[in-house]
Amino acid sequence: MAKVLYITAHPHDETQSFSMAVGNAFLHTYKQSNPSDEIIHVDLYSEHIPHLDADIFSGWGKLQTGKGFEELSDHEKAKVTRLGELSEQFVKADKYVFVTPMWNFSFPPVMKAYLDSVAVAGKTFKYTEKGPVGLLTDKKALHIQARGGIYSEGPLADVEMGHRYLTNLLVGFFGIPSLEDVFVEGHNQHPDRAQEIKEKAIAEAKELAQKF
Repeated sequence: MAKVLYITAHPHDETQSFSMAVGNAFLHTYKQSNPSDEIIHVDLYSEHIPHLDADIFSGWGKLQTGKGFEELSDHEKAKVTRLGELSEQFVKADKYVFVTPMWNFSFPPVMKAYLDSVAVAGKTFKYTEKGPVGLLTDKKALHIQARGGIYSEGPLADVEMGHRYLTNLLVGFFGIPSLEDVFVEGHNQHPDRAQEIKEKAIAEAKELAQKF
């Protein structure tokens, strides 16, 4: 039995969001193909995701210098504990499905805050004399992303930063062997074809779900 984190970063549901609609189709098919797997929905717009701030760095600094957890302030304790919960949940999973829209060439800020919370030395990567080495070499990951324009090719390909960031972090830094993808793109650029674009991505997601 595998543990899957279904991580969504959209304030809307599948009735209003193309990325969420495709993600929902993937999830439904995946459940049918893998009925014994445990799926945990991490809704980043509902979860408490502390940002890295002065309390976090102060709390970590105290712990690194040998001070006990009880010596942290209440704010430091709460935030450090929550970040620990998020990173532990992440490393214990076997598969990750990220569902995001493209906002301003990247993804919503809640996703960056979440990724910051799981990029922890000793858990998802480690430092060596030759540089950082990823520790998640036995995991699988997928990114479902909706883009109003065409970014997989053409003149806008170089400005897409969301999927590129995930690839650099998950594959290049955490050591996950590969990041698969399903892109829903061009529905704003070609509104007359929006439904066709959505249905094509849903079909692709369902096919991928059977072997992910």
